[in-house]
Order: sequence, then C-alpha cells, then structure tokens
Amino acid sequence: MSKRVVFLRSNPVAPDPRVEKEAKSLFKHGYDVNIVGWDRTGQLNNEKLPYANITRLNIPAQFGSGIRNFPYLVKWNIYLLIWLFKNHNTYDYIHACDFDTIIPTIITKYLFKKKVVYDIFDFYSDMLRKVPSAIKKLIKKVDFFCINRVDAVIIADECRKKQIKGSNPKRLIVIYNTPEDINNYDNCFEYKEYGAQLRIAYVGLLQIERGLIEMIKVVQRHPNWMLYLAGFGGDENEILSHCSNFSNIKFYGRVNYDIALKINNSSDVMFATYDPSIPNHRFSSANKLFEAMMLGKPIIVAKNTGMDELVEKYRLGEIVEYGDMYDLENALKNFSQMNLYDRDSFSIRVKEIYNKYFSWSMMEGKLISLYEEI
Repeated sequence: MSKRVVFLRSNPVAPDPRVEKEAKSLFKHGYDVNIVGWDRTGQLNNEKLPYANITRLNIPAQFGSGIRNFPYLVKWNIYLLIWLFKNHNTYDYIHACDFDTIIPTIITKYLFKKKVVYDIFDFYSDMLRKVPSAIKKLIKKVDFFCINRVDAVIIADECRKKQIKGSNPKRLIVIYNTPEDINNYDNCFEYKEYGAQLRIAYVGLLQIERGLIEMIKVVQRHPNWMLYLAGFGGDENEILSHCSNFSNIKFYGRVNYDIALKINNSSDVMFATYDPSIPNHRFSSANKLFEAMMLGKPIIVAKNTGMDELVEKYRLGEIVEYGDMYDLENALKNFSQMNLYDRDSFSIRVKEIYNKYFSWSMMEGKLISLYEEI
C-alpha cells in the first residue's frame, strides 16, 4: 500500500500546531501529505509547504456561533465530501480531525476502501456552545457510531478515555498536545518589556470561557505587569473591548506558531484557565501546558480541567479557582516574587520532566507506529 495521507480540519490550518506537527512527522517518515481546511474568512489562499499541500475550502462563516452555524457546517461537510470524491485517487489514509470532518470520511471509507484515523482533539458534543442538549446527545450517538467504525482513534490525554466511554474503537492511542522539539528560543527579546515586573502570555482561541477577561482585569490593576495576548475566536471583539487604553496589554492578533512560541518564551508565566463547567474543559489537554513545559515556564490552570492533575503531579505552576480574580491575582504575585535563581531552577527541572515523559519525538514514534499497524 502506498503512503498517501490527507488531513481534514475545520479551520484553515493557519496555524494549527497539532495538524502541522503530525503532518511533518508523517512526511519525515515517507508519507505524501495533503491537508484540507476550512477558510471561513475567504481571505486565505491554498498553500504549498515543504511537507504538505494545503487546500482551503472557502465557506464564509463565524467562529463560536453555536446552532446558528449549523447550515455552514452542513455546507462544509458537503464541500468536504465532494473534495474527497473528486480526489479519491490521491490518498490512501484519511486523518480526520474532530467530529466536524468524520461523517464525509466514513462515507468515503466504505465507498473507496480507505484507511481512517480519527484524531479527537476535542470531544465535539462536549465542546459545543449555545446548542440544545438534545442535539448534543444526538451528536454524541453519531460520534460513537463513527468511533466504532474507523481503523484507529487518537485522543489527546489519558483522562479523555472517560469521555468516550461506551464506544469501542478498534485501536486507541494517546498523543499529547506537545510541541515539536525546539530548543532555540532562549534569546527572543523582540517581545520583552524590560521594565515589567511580570510578563504574562496567552496565545490561543479567544473565548470568554478561558478566563481571559478575568486576567485582563487583574493585569489592569498592576501597571508594572505586562500581558501578551494573541489569537482569534468568536469572542475576540468582546475580549479586546476590555483591553483598550491600557499600555500594559499588547494584542498581536492571529500569529503563526513560530511567533506564538517566541511570545510565550518572552513571558515569565503562561496561563490556561478554562471554565470547568464546560464538559470538554474537564478533559482538556491544552498545548499551552506542554509548550510551557518545553520552554521551562510556569503555568496557571483552573481546577478540575484535566490539566490540573499534571500541574499538581509535576509541580508545573499554580492551580486556581476558575473566575476567582483574588485567587488568580495571588498566584501571579507568587510568580512576580520569584528571583532569577528560582526561575532558572524551575526551568531546568520542568524541561527535564518534559524531555523524559512528553517530548514530541516520543509522540511521533507512537503516531508512526499506529500508521504502520493499520
């Protein structure tokens, strides 16, 4: 069997660290890689990268619109199915990322006898916002149907096995959201504010349920702290409305992964304070956690969000109550009081933990073994 794989992702992959890492790993091991993504802005072109060709299907839509986005989601699935049909001679494996790509994939699998890897970044029925519970239950039922029929399933954390309990995947592996093994970000002064007592970074999806407004309000009370904010999402305008007229908050917009790592490395502390009342957040395995480990940075996470178990086990930072600004402020004050020796000692210890248990080279080996098995 030839080694041609197509990744399907309902964003434009501009960037998408997990898709890009996995695509690079497969390319490195002799696979021909294509990526099909959803461009909701209509402003992005197709792209030829050294490791993959990216095709972006232009279907205008909004991020985070809940049930109102359903017609566009249906249209995306139809366009995706048409692409898979027209190009069925160009791939042998389909790497379907999340539920919003899996239905066209299942149809194609049986019509053209393709091998399918279902990569569950976020469990879809638990991720949806502003969607009635009856629809979520139906989506979960369909999702389990698909899980049971693909050739392999990938989840992003051990704790997510609880999320898909009741399904019966043929093969199941865990690939953590760890970054590529990069060690040359020690001198990224481009984003540093040298007068700041504490530099805080967040690069990711802009949603109010990620504790961003609480962090902004805390930083506003401390003019000698800096907040670096980057990313995009459905709540971008609301979040940015809280940042105006504050010189100690800098917003960089949508950035590529290289810039994201530079921003994070220029900080003293990162945060991923997700709302645990959202089911998907209780099983979260944010790439920010592993980026912080690789870069040797402490991180703040919310209690009962999946990440808190690793933070507590390996002493990776602070755990706070979601939405509690007093708790968050105290955690930040603790980091602001760390001296240079404490920071360096913390960094060395955490990098060693990352290299021993979570490095991308370890995750890559699991991915390649899975493809070889199927």
